[in-house]
Amino acid sequence: PLQESKIDLLDRKEDVKKKLKKAFCEPGNIENNGVLSFVKHVLFPLVGEFSIKRDLKFGGDKTYTVFEEVEKEFGEELIHPGDLKAGVEVALNKLLDPIRKKFESPELRKLSNTAYPDPSKNS
Repeated sequence: PLQESKIDLLDRKEDVKKKLKKAFCEPGNIENNGVLSFVKHVLFPLVGEFSIKRDLKFGGDKTYTVFEEVEKEFGEELIHPGDLKAGVEVALNKLLDPIRKKFESPELRKLSNTAYPDPSKNS
């Protein structure tokens, strides 16, 4: 289900990791790939680059400044889905950290719980 992989602004780091792990990301598939779409439509517009960290034997760390290069290398299977997901996880947590921090205040937490009630409590 989509709900299992939908990232929420206040998701904890563990939740982000779990949801990304479940996200469909087939090696070489650039057509139907939500993780790649996220890099294109969220990370590049907000951050302007994307980095992956990987072992030297798999090409080492790399920072991309153009989305098309990420897409091309993923399509040629030069980027492993696990490395793509790990890179998204790091970048996403960097974006979410200041938001999480702000929502630690009791009044914002209360507001968030009112605006976004826990669906599991409504059964």
